[in-house]
Amino acid sequence: MFCGFGEPMERLDLLLEVARWIGKYYAKATKVRLDTNGHGCLLNRGRDVVRELKAAGINKISVSLNAHNEEVYNSVCRPKLGDAYESVLEFIEKAKGSFDVEVTTVAIPEVNIDEVRQLAQKMGVGFRIREPVQCFL
Repeated sequence: MFCGFGEPMERLDLLLEVARWIGKYYAKATKVRLDTNGHGCLLNRGRDVVRELKAAGINKISVSLNAHNEEVYNSVCRPKLGDAYESVLEFIEKAKGSFDVEVTTVAIPEVNIDEVRQLAQKMGVGFRIREPVQCFL
């Protein structure tokens, strides 16, 4: 991605810039919610992603967990990086101290929704079920 004067910009940097822009121009009218797969720390090793998101003005984070265990996660989400499921759980743990966090899952047969709900409750975060988008079934 390119921004400004043509300098390359990573996705996290672009997201932070957009969040700051929203905060600058719409802070009084809007809460800024980030919908994410929770791979931010995995993709940006060495950066304090949670601190950067908070500093940029993010208020709420919705994490698409989409599985009740690593095996189902790898089958359903097909992550390209190893340890993705554990990284998502770590991100949720880090984020819940700074944000209103909810875990979401898609209602598909492979996912045990009750187990995802229990995992969210155990972690002390919100939980929401999303309906699948028909074109992806």
